[in-house]
Amino acid sequence: MNMASDPVIERVIQLDAVHNFRDYGGYQTGGGSRLRSGILYRSAQHKEATPDDLERISALKLSTIVDLRGASERQQHPCARPADFTAEVLFSDGETVTQMAAPHIEAARHVETAEDAMQAMLSGYRDMPFRPVLVESLRLYFEALATRNGPSLVHCLAGKDRTGIAVAMLHNLLGVHADDIMADYLLTNVAGNIEARIAAGATVVRNNFGPQISDEAVRTLMTAHPSWLEAMFAEVNERHGSLRNYTEHMLGVTPELLSRIEQQLLV
Repeated sequence: MNMASDPVIERVIQLDAVHNFRDYGGYQTGGGSRLRSGILYRSAQHKEATPDDLERISALKLSTIVDLRGASERQQHPCARPADFTAEVLFSDGETVTQMAAPHIEAARHVETAEDAMQAMLSGYRDMPFRPVLVESLRLYFEALATRNGPSLVHCLAGKDRTGIAVAMLHNLLGVHADDIMADYLLTNVAGNIEARIAAGATVVRNNFGPQISDEAVRTLMTAHPSWLEAMFAEVNERHGSLRNYTEHMLGVTPELLSRIEQQLLV
């Protein structure tokens, strides 16, 4: 396949120092509608954003940013903002992961091999939808999509795990095909400067937990894997019967709120 003509690859907004920035709208739904393009963005954190990056972000005219990171991450990695920044930033107080670090960093605590990393991330994905502060963050996300106008951005530290879960839940609720949900999630693995992102992750992981973590384990931690997202959906179904039940009972996505999200996002 010619990657330059791949509509999935074309979603990626190439920036110098903000990883994994892309449009997650545009997908068709089972009901014949389509998510609007140019209003739904996702990314990693923006601490190292260059002036050119900030200029490109400014051009998107973001009105809302939902930051899924915990308080420690926001303090350690404050996001750079354009000079004309006017978006409202929404976040929940407290920590959205148990060790005050991103899920892939948290998972590295007892990891040496790629298989260790796979199992640690599986466990994290099963647990993340039930962490209280992340639950509150996801509530903010869905409420913002229902009630706020203009383009929005949802992000975490690497833009792949917490952000990936949030986006996959939205896509599922709106009737996006499972193949497209997975394709959007896995776009992390080909979006932007992958090697730079993995190298940055390796530095953080090894600074926190030592040099014994293999290169293969780091690469595993810094990617997205189908089984992880599948494990998240399976755990939600096991505990609540369906994602729809989970989002209504845990996140407050009532039928009325979902209808408002559909009115805002579907064409």
